[in-house]
Amino acid sequence: MQPSLRSSRQTAGEIRPDAPLAYERLSDPILVRRAKDGDRRALAELCERHVPKVERLARHLLPDPEDARDAAQDALARLCVKLPLFRGESAFSTWLHRLTVNACRDVAQRQVARRCVPLEEDRRVSRERGPAGEVEASELRAELGACLAQLAPAQAQVILLKDAFDYSFAEIADASGMPVGTAKCYAHRARNGLRDRLTDRLSA
Repeated sequence: MQPSLRSSRQTAGEIRPDAPLAYERLSDPILVRRAKDGDRRALAELCERHVPKVERLARHLLPDPEDARDAAQDALARLCVKLPLFRGESAFSTWLHRLTVNACRDVAQRQVARRCVPLEEDRRVSRERGPAGEVEASELRAELGACLAQLAPAQAQVILLKDAFDYSFAEIADASGMPVGTAKCYAHRARNGLRDRLTDRLSA
């Protein structure tokens, strides 16, 4: 039985090979492949699709809204630059999660001198010494920030989340994708490294 002319027209209309591509319906792997081939609309769709997740993670890791906004923008910029290096060994969302965590870590490192609150003893000494004590405390925080920047990135990330933001090791493991035992090991190494570097810098 021959198909009717109307049926043939409907089928042809449904196929519509010249119809615009609906990027919002494409999966992440397809968008990644197209973006790596130079499709700017695919890259834009990837960014737009994952903006809410990136911003939510940044706000979770960084309590300061402005810092979180900077980190989210930095993470999306890194996505655009580093996408050609993405080899697909993990899900795209996992890869972007790590980019965002690293961006948050870098923002926190840049702000560590401002974030590090002096201990009560430091505040007492500062009050007793007046302006000179305040300068000394500020210099100590600056030294701490410089030493933190010299640590291995993974160690710096763990020590910031643990000591600056009061994360549990389970939360650190979830945010960074590393095992809890590794996070504990990195925290131990980071504290020892900070102590040694601070001792060397302050005794120089």
